Amino acid sequence: MSATREKIVGRRDVLKSLSALVLAMSGSLPLGGWAKAAAASAGKLLPGKVALKRLTERPPNYETPLEYFRSVLTPNEAFFVRYHHSSIPTIAANDYVLEVLGTGLTQPLQLGLEQLRNEFPATEVIAVCQCSGNRRGLMSPPVPGVQWGHGAMGNARWRGVRLADVLKRAGLKPSALEIGFDGADAPPLEGTPDFVKSLPPYKALHPDTLLAYEMNGEPLPVLNGYPLRLVVPGWTATYWIKHLTRIEALEAPSSSFWMAGGYRVPQGLFPVTERFATQETAERVPVTEIAVNSLVTSGAEDGAIIAGTTPLAGIAWDSGHGIDRVEISFDAGASWRRAELGPDLGRYSFREWRLHWPELPRGRHEAWARAFNAAGQSQVERAIPNPSGYQNNAYHRVSVEVRS
Repeated sequence: MSATREKIVGRRDVLKSLSALVLAMSGSLPLGGWAKAAAASAGKLLPGKVALKRLTERPPNYETPLEYFRSVLTPNEAFFVRYHHSSIPTIAANDYVLEVLGTGLTQPLQLGLEQLRNEFPATEVIAVCQCSGNRRGLMSPPVPGVQWGHGAMGNARWRGVRLADVLKRAGLKPSALEIGFDGADAPPLEGTPDFVKSLPPYKALHPDTLLAYEMNGEPLPVLNGYPLRLVVPGWTATYWIKHLTRIEALEAPSSSFWMAGGYRVPQGLFPVTERFATQETAERVPVTEIAVNSLVTSGAEDGAIIAGTTPLAGIAWDSGHGIDRVEISFDAGASWRRAELGPDLGRYSFREWRLHWPELPRGRHEAWARAFNAAGQSQVERAIPNPSGYQNNAYHRVSVEVRS
């Protein structure tokens, strides 16, 4: 087994020291050193992270607190952590190899990290990375799965190379039906399905789909995919494979569990403009685009907003059509007030918004926030029921207190 595919299993892989993490990213920490450093720091914060909200420890699933969404770019140290398996791979930069292979190629490749940096043009995109199950914990009635609140997402400036450029060098054939992706994180037990995903060729070849090695101007954090991750702007994070080690051009639809079985919803449940036709059946389709959504970021995480003491503000985002408007209601949807949008950092980015406080009677009120995108899609009053709790884009409702 190559060093790139070497995997280290266990909770202590996550709980290691930040200094060891930095050494690993520089290529000077031997494989296995990450796990050794972890033993000395068990019980402390995740390495390189502020205090995130823990949902599960093994595998590590931690969400971003509300306060960090008051900036349009989510700091690396506050970016959410999502894993399906408990193994967190240690990959030294100098040992990293990306395999590009498959029957749908004419020229298989093996590329190191420096080759990717030096032999392909670099590009950047600001994009939201959001778990398909974001807000699952707010579904009613409850559904199984990690009980995420609002924080299984983040917005970052991603830098890397276009996947299309790599596939061009490898000689992608017209016969390729899907492009498959695998990372260095491994299932803990034999028989547990590896987390393997795929994309339709049109999405893989989109100029905004990247193989990213930087996040907000720094190397990717280990817990967010170091040394290389797939970035698929506009689509949910299930496709954003971390610790990417293998790209395979397939001439048949992927039959992996996480494509054929997981991350699927009933046909026609959500509006989409970008389909994944080779993975659709008459009953179910894969989750693809991020649903249009908004979040009120004023006030405390679980307390009422005191009217007039802080601006009523928040963020809105979608799959890349662009935010058209955000509206706020203080009377259960009987009337709506249009918020002022902040600067546009790009079609896939969070878009800030704010609203001047209206005159409201003294006492308690509930503010509802809803966003519309340029394609005419909007949030829904109540979350759309589905078995796995995906794509919860119900109006965000917050309590407001008027004291005078």
